Amino acid sequence: MSSNPQYLSGNEIRNIFLDFFAQRKHQILPSASLVPEDPTVLLTIAGMLPFKPIFLGQRTSEFKRATTSQKCIRTNDIENVGRTKRHHTFFEMLGNFSFGDYFKEQAIAWGWEISTQVFGFSPQNLVVSVFKEDDEAFGIWRDQIGVPIARIKRLGEDDNFWVSGPTGPCGPCSEIYYDFHPERGDENIDLEDDSRFIEFYNLVFMQYNRDASGNLTPLQNKNIDTGMGLERMAQILQKVPNNYETDLIFPIIQTAAQIAGIDYHSSDEKTKVSLKVIGDHVRSVVHMIADEIRASNVGRGYVLRRLIRRVVRHGRLIGISGEFTTQVAETAIALSESAYPNVRQREAAIKAELEREESNFLRTLDRGEKLLEEIIQEVKQQRNTQISGESAFTLYDTYGFPLELTQEIAEENHLTVDEAGFDAEMQKQVERAKAAHETIDLTVQGSLDKLAENIQATEFLGYTQPAATAKVEAILVEGVSQEEVEAGTEVQIVLDKTPFYAESGGQIGDRGYISGDGILVRVEDMKKESDFFVHFGRIERGTLRVGDYVTAQIDPACRRRAQANHTATHLLQAALKKIVDDGISQAGSLVSFDRLRFDFNCPRALTAEEVQQVEEQVNNWIAEAHAAKVEVLPLAEAKARGAVAMFGEKYGEEVRVIDFPSVSMELCGGTHVSNTAEIGVFKIISEAGVASGVRRIEAVSGPAILDYLNLRDKVVKDLSDRFKVKPEELPDRITSLQSELRTSQKELETLKVQLAIAKSDSLLQTAETVGDYKIIVAQLEDVDPESLKTAAERLLQKIGNGAVVLGSVPEAGKVSIVAAFSQEVNKKGLQAGKFVGAIAKICGGGGGGRPNLAQAGGRDPSKLPEALEQAESELKSALG
Repeated sequence: MSSNPQYLSGNEIRNIFLDFFAQRKHQILPSASLVPEDPTVLLTIAGMLPFKPIFLGQRTSEFKRATTSQKCIRTNDIENVGRTKRHHTFFEMLGNFSFGDYFKEQAIAWGWEISTQVFGFSPQNLVVSVFKEDDEAFGIWRDQIGVPIARIKRLGEDDNFWVSGPTGPCGPCSEIYYDFHPERGDENIDLEDDSRFIEFYNLVFMQYNRDASGNLTPLQNKNIDTGMGLERMAQILQKVPNNYETDLIFPIIQTAAQIAGIDYHSSDEKTKVSLKVIGDHVRSVVHMIADEIRASNVGRGYVLRRLIRRVVRHGRLIGISGEFTTQVAETAIALSESAYPNVRQREAAIKAELEREESNFLRTLDRGEKLLEEIIQEVKQQRNTQISGESAFTLYDTYGFPLELTQEIAEENHLTVDEAGFDAEMQKQVERAKAAHETIDLTVQGSLDKLAENIQATEFLGYTQPAATAKVEAILVEGVSQEEVEAGTEVQIVLDKTPFYAESGGQIGDRGYISGDGILVRVEDMKKESDFFVHFGRIERGTLRVGDYVTAQIDPACRRRAQANHTATHLLQAALKKIVDDGISQAGSLVSFDRLRFDFNCPRALTAEEVQQVEEQVNNWIAEAHAAKVEVLPLAEAKARGAVAMFGEKYGEEVRVIDFPSVSMELCGGTHVSNTAEIGVFKIISEAGVASGVRRIEAVSGPAILDYLNLRDKVVKDLSDRFKVKPEELPDRITSLQSELRTSQKELETLKVQLAIAKSDSLLQTAETVGDYKIIVAQLEDVDPESLKTAAERLLQKIGNGAVVLGSVPEAGKVSIVAAFSQEVNKKGLQAGKFVGAIAKICGGGGGGRPNLAQAGGRDPSKLPEALEQAESELKSALG
C-alpha cells in the first residue's frame, strides 16, 4: 500500500480499508441488505445495524473482529441533498468492529495508522474530537498518539455520543476530521466550519444499551463500531470540491447532463443542484430495487417512490422531457457491480421498476401541467399577479410538482407564487403526518432481549398439533418481567413450545386458551419476537407462575377460518396469473379469520369479466378437491421446481413449500387446509387500486361466507323496512331519493342566499362615509361563505364607490370573511385579496383572491369582532 497515494479511486479506497483490517485478523463480511432485520428502522441506516443483535447480546458472533463496506440509506434530511457538499441519501460506510475484543486504545491506534500511514494524511491536517466526559479517550490521543491538545476538541452529547436510534446500543465516540486549511492555525478551531473541516472517521466506543425509557445499562461486552465515509474519503483523496464530483457519483451526473444536453461545470448553481440530486438518488434507487424493495405508498416502498419521483422532477428542471431514468441507472449499475454484484444480477428488475414508476409519474406530471395552465389562465382573468400558496401546494402534493417548477412556469407567464402560503400548507401537512405517526413499541422485545440468555427459543408445534403441554418460560406485564401474575391481568407469555401460530406472512396469530391447575388464560393475539412466540392475553382465573406446566390449546374454529382464507389466497394468486397476467406478483396480503386481502402488482384495473372469471376459477379448484402436499426443501430446489416466492421476502436455506399439484406451489410458513374442498366457497368482495401499479382484492371464503351473507341480508332487510319497499325495488327508490335530495339542496342554497341578502340589506343604513368613499364593516350571524360573498357583492353594488367587509361564523370553530372593493378603492392601493388575508390572520386563518373580491377563513370565532374592528380601522385610515 502506498504511504502517500496521489489518487485513489472509490473502489481502491474501499479495498485498501478492508485489506488493512483483514491483515489485523478482521473477517471481511459482505454488506447486509438495505432491508434490515431490525424492526425499529425501515432501512439500513448505519454500518453497525446488521451487528446490533451481537452488540445487544442477542446473538453470538463467530468472529471477534469484522470489517465491512455497508451500503446505507438515510432520508431524514433529504432537502439538503445536492445543496451541501456531502449530504446523501445513499452512502457507503467502511467499518471495523470488535465484539468484546479490543477497545479504545487499539481502535484509536489503528484509526490513526490507517489515516496517516496508509492513506497518507499529514498529522498537521488532522483534528480529533472526543465526548466531553471521556477523559480516557482524550488521554490516549494526547499521550499515546501525540496529538496536540489544541487539536483535540471536547464536544457534547449531540456530537460525540453515538446512538443507533431511540433504543439500542450506544456510547461515547471519537471522530477524526480532515483540515483543508491547517495554515489558519489552532486557535478558535470550529469543527462546524465545513469549508475547512470534514469528519471522515468515527470511532464509537459501545458501552451501553438504551431502553425505551432512555435508561442506560452497561453492555455485557465492550464493543467497537467505526465508520469511515467512503464518499468523504474520495472527496479528500481525489481533491475535488464536494462528494458529488468523485468517481463514485460524477459519472452518473455526466450521464444525466449528456441526456439534457448541458455541461455540469458551466451550469448555474440551480442546475448543478438538480444534477447532484439525480446522481445521489439514482444510486439509492438502484440499490433499493436490487435488494427487492418495490415502489408503493407505504414504508420502504414510499421512500423508493419518493426518490424516483425526485429524480424525474429534477430531470424536468434541467430540460429532460422524456424518460431517462434507466439510462442513468445503467451508469450507476456499472459503477457498483464490482463491489455489489447483485445490482447487475437484478438489472432487468431495476430497469423495469424504474420504467413503470417513471412512466406513471410522467403522466401525473402531465396532468399537473394542464392544471397549472388552468390556474394561470384563471389568475390572469382575475387580473391578479400571484398563484396562491394553496394552489402551488396542491400541484406539489397531488401532482408531484416541485415548487421550483411551478415558480419557473409562473415566471414565464409574468406571475409570482405565494411562497409563504405554500410553506403554511406544507406545515399543515407536516403536522398531520406527525399526528398520524406510529411508533414501534419495543418494550416487549427489549425485555425478551434481557431474558434471552436464560430462556430457550420457542418450539412451534402448530402445523400438526392443536394442543400441547408446555412450560412457562417468561411472563411480562407491560414489558416488565414477572415471576407470577394473578387473575385480571393483561400479560405476555412465552412458553417453551406452542401450537399457536404467531402473526407472520400476512396471517394473523391464533386465538385460544392456556390452562393449568386452577389457571385459565384467554389468548387473544400471537406475535413472534426474535425466536420467541409471545402469547398476548388476559388471566381469567388463578395465578400463573414462571415454571408452571400448562396446556396450550388453539381455538379450532378460528384456525379453520384462517386456514381456509390462507389457502384461498394462494388459489387467488394462481387464478390471477392464469387469467389476467402471468407476470402478476404479490405485493402484500392479510389473512384473518373473517376475510382475506391480496395486493398484487398490476398496471391496470381488472375488468368486471376478469374478476368474475378469477372467482369462478378459484371455486372450480375448490370443487375439484386438490390435496395439499407440504414439504421442507432447500431454497434453490424449491425455486427450481417453480415455487412462487413473495417479492422482497427473506428466506432461509430451507423453506416450507405448500403445493396443490397442477394449481399452486408457493413458499409459505402459514397454516393451510389439507384439501381445497375444505374451503367450501370463495367470494370476491372488491377489487380496487391502492397505489400506483398495485391493485387489491378483498374476499371471503369458508365459514366466513355465512357471516358475509348474513350481514348483507341484514342490511338489505333493514333498508327494505325503512323505505317500505321490496328488496328488488331498493335501487329505484334510492335513485329517487337522491334526485329529491339534490332538488332540496338547490332550494336550500337559494333560500340561504335570499336570507343573507335580506340580512345584508339592513346594513345599508349603517354605511359610513369616509372621504369620497362609503364603507360597511359588519358581522352577519349564521351565514355560509358563499351566501356571505353574494351579500358583499350586492352591498357594494348598492353603495357604489367604496368597500364592504363582512364576517360570519357559519359553524362552530369556523370563521368566514369577505371583502368587496370598488375600482376606485383599488386605485388607492387597497387589494381585497391581500387585505382580507391579513385580517383573517387575527382569527387564526388566511385566504385571498382578486383585487376587487376576496374571501378568507379562520378557526377562532372569538376573534372575529377584533378582526372586523381592525378592518374598519385600516379602511378609514387608508381611505380618509
